[in-house]
Amino acid sequence: MHARTPDFSAARTAMQRYVDQEIIAGVSWAVLRGREVVDQQCVGFADREANIALRPDHIFRAFSNTKIFVTCAIMLLVEQGRIGLVDPVEKFLPQLGNRKVLKQGASSLADVEPAKSPITIRQLLTHTSGLSYGIFDPGTVLFKGYNEAGVLNPLTPLSDMIGKLADLPLSYHPGTAWEYSVATDVLGRVVEVVSGQPLDLFLKARIFDSLGMTDTGFYVPEAQQGRLVALYNGADVLDPMKPGLTRADHLPYPQAYRRPLPRLSGGGGLVSTLPDMLALVRALLPGSDALLEPETLRQMMTNQLPAGQTIRFANLGPIPGKGFGLGGAVTFAPTPFDPPNSTGEFQWGGLAGTHWWICPEANTAGVVMAQRYMGFWNPFFFEFKRLAYRAVGG
Repeated sequence: MHARTPDFSAARTAMQRYVDQEIIAGVSWAVLRGREVVDQQCVGFADREANIALRPDHIFRAFSNTKIFVTCAIMLLVEQGRIGLVDPVEKFLPQLGNRKVLKQGASSLADVEPAKSPITIRQLLTHTSGLSYGIFDPGTVLFKGYNEAGVLNPLTPLSDMIGKLADLPLSYHPGTAWEYSVATDVLGRVVEVVSGQPLDLFLKARIFDSLGMTDTGFYVPEAQQGRLVALYNGADVLDPMKPGLTRADHLPYPQAYRRPLPRLSGGGGLVSTLPDMLALVRALLPGSDALLEPETLRQMMTNQLPAGQTIRFANLGPIPGKGFGLGGAVTFAPTPFDPPNSTGEFQWGGLAGTHWWICPEANTAGVVMAQRYMGFWNPFFFEFKRLAYRAVGG
């Protein structure tokens, strides 16, 4: 007896509604049941102004979807015995040893105390290292420090970023809290030091080429730039459902993703397509052609945060029911926003609305991609996932 074919008409109707309401310009997705693709569709536009319909071969700015690739790169080196999860970061990047930590309520960068322990590779993978981002918490001492130091400057290589971070304090003692951070960029530099290769060449040789990913890289070659999806801003950053989109191709900086830059950002530098992201997600499902060992995949998808701790964002506060594995969030208690059967789901996304998920318990995985600035965990994504889970298996 064959399993029924999942019906994705409700998901398609819902996504068309978000396009019609000008919440997103277009959205594409692919959904797996087990290892089989049971739905793949594109709705709306790659470019509204030019009336170009979204196609499967269109190229998206992955932003933080980049993090799962760098996590996989680290785990490949862990499997080879070249990196240990409990290794202190100074084993590879000596400048990040002997950290200082901002005191509670510090009013300046000088108000510090010595860190109680070194930063470990595991803490970098789980965003519990004490590093910050300098994006999400304007008004704080560290936000000012990170921005004045130019930590995220795309015109400097990763090695320069490590030098800048060496002079800045941590936001908390390693292992004691969760804060989204430049940790994955630091891991990108660890990959370079351990492998002796620039990050882009390592990713290409060990991940992109082996999985047949032809359009993933740190910029879109000029000949392919007609396939780059237009980026849009919503009408109101505080109200994601307010209709209205404006072109924002210049974000996060002019010419971003259109030319090679010195900074190979492991935290947000890649572009990719729906088929390429699908290839990665399939390679993270157990099977003979998986990218990593079954035990490595199990560890990545296991919540690493202590009991009672959840992830949190400065602008959103704590996110209930969500812990963090190695490279992505892990749902330990679904909220009303989540599919009810999504316990154990491993997932993450990018700032412009590209997302992936893997849920062993519900036997589903998938990718959903849009290009709306601040589109991470946008309402369209939650609704799509609830409908996709229901279609796959109720």
